[in-house]
Amino acid sequence: MHIHPAAAVTGALLGLSALVLSATAAQAAPARDQPGNPVTVSHRGASAYAPENTLASIDKAAALRIAWVENDVQRTQDGKLVIMHDTTLNRTTNVETLFPSRAPWKISDFTLAEIQKLDAGSWFNRKFAGERVPTLGRYLNRVEHNHQKLLMEVKAPELYPDIERQTLNELDNAGWLDREHLKSRLILQSFSADSLKNIHRQEADVKTGFLGMPAVADLPAYARFADQINPSHKTVTTAYIAAVHRLKGPHARPLELFTWTVDDGPTAVALARMGADGIITNAPDVVRNALEQKSFGLFIPSFP
Repeated sequence: MHIHPAAAVTGALLGLSALVLSATAAQAAPARDQPGNPVTVSHRGASAYAPENTLASIDKAAALRIAWVENDVQRTQDGKLVIMHDTTLNRTTNVETLFPSRAPWKISDFTLAEIQKLDAGSWFNRKFAGERVPTLGRYLNRVEHNHQKLLMEVKAPELYPDIERQTLNELDNAGWLDREHLKSRLILQSFSADSLKNIHRQEADVKTGFLGMPAVADLPAYARFADQINPSHKTVTTAYIAAVHRLKGPHARPLELFTWTVDDGPTAVALARMGADGIITNAPDVVRNALEQKSFGLFIPSFP
């Protein structure tokens, strides 16, 4: 088959233009797994398959090719930041066995050295015996090593005065407040509007998300300090997502909506069709696979 040289040049230029336009759009758009699909976020890591908020859990997410991981940060008695969801240690460690007389086993009542003696894996499965509660610093290093992105919840900030500044300092020391991370690899979220205001006041370039579902009339006030509104999927409606998207956040981009916690394909697909920007899930492969199939007009149930 003969192709006229002029046509070949024109085709090459059109192809180059398409690549340039695609790259420009990618810089401006939210970091999505696939165009038109919500971001899949591993809740406390791939916590359906490994103990939550551990290095094993984010490693499992990486093995599943999931870029975004979610975690929770809290503070020990001696002022160190650790990764843990509950404000107490007894659900996901053997603290009751090692320290039986120290109920109710609050994180804030234990030093880092004491917490690092705990087994944070056996409760989930014996094959994870010896898994430890990670410090924030160690966790950040592993996320970086895995080339992942981080949605971090500042947990129960009312218990830990000035934890926002301490968290930002650790992020900065680990290199997470540079242009690359701020642009597309880091979001801080909280159920506390005051905590998010503190973060925005101290580091205005950090992307933030409010965990909850403010009334539509109150959304403009939240848009002054939050880039995302992140409610439970059980309360989300198409109209609410549209109301969120009509507003621009503190970085002059449309507000986003990430929703939680979704572990089945049909619900994930329904939320995608409603316009959700992100889906937080314990089973990220199930959600991701369902969303990819939805892109081709198909839905085939996925199972771990």
